[in-house]
Amino acid sequence: MDVQIWTYLIVGVTFAIYIGIAVWARASSTKEFYVAGGHVPPLANGMATAADWMSAASFLSMAGLIAFSGYDGSVYLMGWTGGYVLLALLLAPYLRKFGKFTVPDFIGDRYYSNVARTVAVISALFVSFTYVAGQMRGVGVVFSRFLETDINNGVYIGMGIVFIYAVLGGMKGITYTQVAQYCILIFAFMVPAIFISIQLTGNPIPQLGFGSDMVGTDVSLLDKLDGLMTELGFTAFTDGNKSTIDIFFITAALMVGTAGLPHVIVRFFTVPRVKDARLSAGYALVFIAILYTTAPAVAAFARTNLMDSVNDKRYTEIPEWFSTWEEAGLLAWGDKNGDGKIQYRPGSVFTEKGPVFSEGLGASGERLISNELLMDNENELFIDRDIMVLANPEIANLPNWVVALVAAGGLAAALSTAAGLLLVISTSVSHDLVKKQWLPNLSEKGELLIARGAAMLAVIVAGYFGINPPDFVAAVVALAFGLAAASFFPAIFLGIFYKRMNKQGAIAGMVTGLGITIFYMMRYKLGWIGGPTTSDDWWFGISPEGFGTIGMIINFIVALVVCHFTPAPPKEIGEMVENIRVPVKN
Repeated sequence: MDVQIWTYLIVGVTFAIYIGIAVWARASSTKEFYVAGGHVPPLANGMATAADWMSAASFLSMAGLIAFSGYDGSVYLMGWTGGYVLLALLLAPYLRKFGKFTVPDFIGDRYYSNVARTVAVISALFVSFTYVAGQMRGVGVVFSRFLETDINNGVYIGMGIVFIYAVLGGMKGITYTQVAQYCILIFAFMVPAIFISIQLTGNPIPQLGFGSDMVGTDVSLLDKLDGLMTELGFTAFTDGNKSTIDIFFITAALMVGTAGLPHVIVRFFTVPRVKDARLSAGYALVFIAILYTTAPAVAAFARTNLMDSVNDKRYTEIPEWFSTWEEAGLLAWGDKNGDGKIQYRPGSVFTEKGPVFSEGLGASGERLISNELLMDNENELFIDRDIMVLANPEIANLPNWVVALVAAGGLAAALSTAAGLLLVISTSVSHDLVKKQWLPNLSEKGELLIARGAAMLAVIVAGYFGINPPDFVAAVVALAFGLAAASFFPAIFLGIFYKRMNKQGAIAGMVTGLGITIFYMMRYKLGWIGGPTTSDDWWFGISPEGFGTIGMIINFIVALVVCHFTPAPPKEIGEMVENIRVPVKN
């Protein structure tokens, strides 16, 4: 069977499983909708947390980013992995003991203020919508290639699937769906990695193949990759271009942003006991490590095979996978020198938005590109870096069922995280705004109805951002982590470990940290304020992806200063904090 038939078959089966689970586990109460009733076993919660955590950025974009950035891409590995450890050890058990439904719920009660709760809701919406944009973009990339449809249509399909099991099942349906999605995504990620590791190095363990010699040679994979890249004019794969300060700030933003992500934190409210929260965090770390330790190997395999497959090859002689991705609009070649060969060199060949195809075909049968978009450099190849994990099995000439399996895994990763984020959005609106502030006498049935309505609206907004993303998947997600670092982390950390922190300090810190970070991203990432900019304009040489660390520092400073010039919190708040921090036997 060809790739498309395999894709319809495998993706169709997985979607049927997701919808079936959603119907079976549909929520009948607000507690089931918000935290799955608080009765999820630790092992299942660990798998669900791993699926929630490993989004399209982890599955699709991280390995692609490392493939093109090399050493610089390691910030995502360090930041996201270290951040999960920080969350699991430092915050999760205390938040579970507090026992509320959402992060804004914790902040509202801890800081005895509906204003603080509202600021937290706004922060959750900014973080979640930024994050979910990357997931919907990932869904569109997968569908555009494997179902041979436009990216926008792919986003619409993804919206429909998420709508069914997120709106119907709530956290209960999402949790058990995510268990299935973890099994699918990790199998889909590891199978091609093992196959390609055997092909290139003879070692079936990708993590070891990454440092092994190529088959039939005394040259290691990394040495060959470094040689190929430097020969073509790129920076060596094991070297980097980013400044040390930018690497530090991006890593820190990703780490503390992880510890402030509301859709991950809420997972620890779904288990029965504090002990189970710790146990499920340990399970999740193991499940996450399987993919994260494999991603650098997948990146090296993909970049090596890509350069061997297409560089200086005639367009008429390249494999079918190239033209297939070209038709999807995610890969393109512009024959600048008219020799019919693909020159893959450093530099951009098109604008940041990618190629704009014209009618007709070129002399070699390639899709024509608008000439005004071709840049003045040697490079003739455009590759959307989000496709590298998906294209890797095709480039390595693996069986069609493996190619289709990777598509199903990519969709599982994107949809699992999108569902968790949409739930955060809906609960923030229905529970923290409507129930807690506007309509305190609202019935449980009415609250559940509003939660589902908010989820429906969130799906529509998420679809819009998926169709109009500000960047590739991993970069968009990194912005969400920066926003979480600048807003939530200081308020949560100080709320647990500093009894003197009051509502005035927390509110001032969150507003200042979030505000300056949003401004920086709008100015230096999106160009919405003051027009386009370059890296030379960055403050202190820190990229928008790393600026969340600055926002976090400002948040801490403002919160602590304001706190000491305003009244101390009530006595009962101090007792609440003491109760959260005291260890319990269960």
